[in-house]
Formats: sequence, structure tokens, C-alpha cells
Amino acid sequence: MMSLALKERIRSVSLIFACGTALFSDGYSNGVISSVNTLLDRVYGSDQIEANNYGVTLRSVVFAGTIFGMLLFGWLSDKIGRKFGMMTATGIVALFSGLSAASSGAGGSLSGMLSMLIAMRFLIGIGIGAEYPCGSVSASEQSEEPGISKNAQHRWFALATNTMIDFGFVISAFVPLVLFWIFGDDHLRAVWRLSLGLGVVPALLVFVWRLNMDEPERFKKDSMKHAKIPYLLVLKRYWVSLLAISFVWFLYDFIVYPFSIYSSTILDNVTGGNTSLTVIFGWNVVINLFYMPGTLGGAFIIDYLGPKYTMITGLILQAIIGFIMSGLYVQLTKHIAAFAVVYGIFLSFGELGPGNCLGLLASKTSPTAIRGQYYGAAAAIGKVGAFVGTWGMWLCTHLRTLADENVFVPVFPPIIKGFGGATTTKGNTGPFWIGSGLAILSALVTFFFVKPLTHDGMIEEDRAVSASFIF
Repeated sequence: MMSLALKERIRSVSLIFACGTALFSDGYSNGVISSVNTLLDRVYGSDQIEANNYGVTLRSVVFAGTIFGMLLFGWLSDKIGRKFGMMTATGIVALFSGLSAASSGAGGSLSGMLSMLIAMRFLIGIGIGAEYPCGSVSASEQSEEPGISKNAQHRWFALATNTMIDFGFVISAFVPLVLFWIFGDDHLRAVWRLSLGLGVVPALLVFVWRLNMDEPERFKKDSMKHAKIPYLLVLKRYWVSLLAISFVWFLYDFIVYPFSIYSSTILDNVTGGNTSLTVIFGWNVVINLFYMPGTLGGAFIIDYLGPKYTMITGLILQAIIGFIMSGLYVQLTKHIAAFAVVYGIFLSFGELGPGNCLGLLASKTSPTAIRGQYYGAAAAIGKVGAFVGTWGMWLCTHLRTLADENVFVPVFPPIIKGFGGATTTKGNTGPFWIGSGLAILSALVTFFFVKPLTHDGMIEEDRAVSASFIF
């Protein structure tokens, strides 16, 4: 017979995953659009897709929706409830994943179909953004329930949130490959539509999983659903930590999202320019698998080093690998397997450190009463970094002539241009030098301005808040 203690532990862990696993949809939705864009290019022609910036808009509009969802549902999470936010978020993702797969234009218009797809992507982004201040925050609160071992609280949170995001990236690369195997070159429309539409499945499963959930005990005890939140007092106490975590999150997403462009270097060299979708999608799966060792390994050390020092460790190691890639870029690209491995290690250390730790720090350094808004604000600033970096990388690659004409473009194009241009070694390694320097800066900010977390830290924080001022 299973002991009562074991049953309670399983139940508690299950609740953490019920709260956090929906972030799988974040990874899947952000990752799958890359393969969908490749398929759209094949079906409708790249000139048509890139006309009026449809291609880049499809890749980035989800960020705008995500930022809106983070900010709106951060407030709703604190003032209405975590469960309300989580159920609404999964409903939004399920609904608009299905509608995105069914996108069409009046009279079969391609521009109309793409416009609808872009609109659906924005709305999916709202649901994805809602998961951060609702699902992730609930997962952090569930991680300090009595059934969870004190030396595993941070681990289960990381596995239920960031690991799920990264796993979503892997599956988002694998699903189009499997669908292509099934349907082949003659039915690419079915492949891209089903790739998007299958995003409904995990959202619906999580929706059902959450139906019988209750609000976390921490939220029941210390929320301010029916009271006025003294924001000035809150800012006075937490502005330094909020600013520090937001700044590091901005830099991390600024580095990670645009650096995915280097996967094309690996693909072009490994495949020898092969245009087979089986080859392209297959290697895309391999590249996305690079994230998993970092997030899984980091989850099992985070309770021993603590989130603050695990993040600093990951950032410093990532910076070292980035400097190595910069200094040895020519030698590494001559042996593309070595470049792929080192690039994978670079990505893995990012997941070991800030990937696993930022959400944990954002949720556990704030009191229950404003946790959703605090987390939502920090995560939204991070997504702004992803948006800025991604648009800059795309403009650098596809609109070099605009940069030459001194038309304003965000961040990365001037960096690459300043290092000699995208056709030179210095130009290609420039972002690695900058990215590694920013990782060191992030480590310093974390060291000086982010406080270390203890186990049961949220309980202690709520007590400290109650002692310092009366809500």
C-alpha cells in the first residue's frame, strides 16, 4: 500500500505541474512558427510571404500579445485569482490555436489569410503571456506546500516551468517533421495547418487537468483580492529587486532569442545547402534539443546552490563559451560539428542559469499580494528584450540596405555593421562578444542587487511584509 506521505507528495508535485506545464504552449507556439514560415515559403513563395513584412511579423507578433497578457493577467491574478487566470489562459491558447490553423482570406486571398494568421498569433500571445503571472506564480506557491520536500522546492518549479518551455521548443520542431513524413511534399498545406492546430491538444489537456484545482493556500492566506494595494509602499520596498530582475531578464531574452539565428549557420553547413524538408526539420529538432541538458541539469543543482548563485554560475559559464566562440569562430566553422556542439553548450548554460532561475526569483522575492503583477512586469520587460533583439537580427539579415542608408533599426544591425558587416568574421562574431559581455553584466547585477532565496522563502517574505507595514 502507498503511504499517506507518498500520496501527499505525489499530489503536491502534480499540482505544481498542473500550474506550470501550460508553459509548454509558450515553447511550442514560439518554436513552431519557424517551421510554419518555412512551409509557407514553399507553398506560397517566399516573395509573397515576405511582402509587407508578413514573415517577420508572424515570427514576432506573438511577443506583443505576450507582453499585453503578462501585464493584464498579472493584475487579474492578484485581484481575481490564480485559477481564473490559468483557466482563461489555457482557453485562449486552445481557441486561437484552432483558429490560426483555420486561417483564410476572403475569396482565397493570401494577404487576407496571412492577416488573419497574424491576428490569431497576437491573441495566442495574450494567452501565453497570461500563463506567466498566473500559472508560474501558482506553481511557485504550490512548491512550498507541506507535501514538498524543502530540498526539492526549487527543483520542481524549474522542471514544471522552464523545462516545459524548452520541451515545447523540441516538440514544436518534431511535430512538423512527423507531419511531413505523413503527408509529403504534395500536401504541405495540411502540414502547416496541423502544426499550428495541434497546439490545441496540450492546452485542452491542461485545461481539464486544472478543472478541480483550488487556489494555492498561500494565495488564500495573504492575497489582497478585496483590499487596496499600497503601491507606493510596495515600490519602496521592492523597486531595487524588481528593477534588477527585470534588467537581467531583458538582457537574457535579448541574447537568447536573436541568437537562434546562428542555427541557420549550422544547418547550411551540415546539410550543404540541402533543401529537403526532412533534413531541415530533422536538424532543427537536434538544435532545439540543446536546451534540454541545461534546464534538466540546472533543476537538480538549484536547491543546493540556490537560485541566485545558480543563475550567476550559468551566466558566467555562458559568457566563457561565448568568448571561446568569438575567438575561435573561424576554426569552429571549419568543423561545423564542433561549432554545433559549442553553440549547444552556450544555449545549455543559459538554460541552467537564467532560464531556470529568473522565473523563480521573480515569483519568490515578492509578497503574495502583488506577486502576479511583480512577476508579470519583470517577464514583460524580458519579452521586450526578445522583441528588440529578434527584429534587429531579422533586419540585419534581410534589410542591410536600409542600415547602409542610416534608416533606424534596432540594436543588433548596428553592432554587426560596426564590427565589419554580416559578410565578415568580425561581423559574425561581434554579437557573441557583446552577448558574452552582457552575460557578465547580468551576473554582476544579480550578485549585487538580487537577494538569495531560502526554502519556504515566500512564507518568510509575507511575514516580513506584514511586520514592515500594514496592508
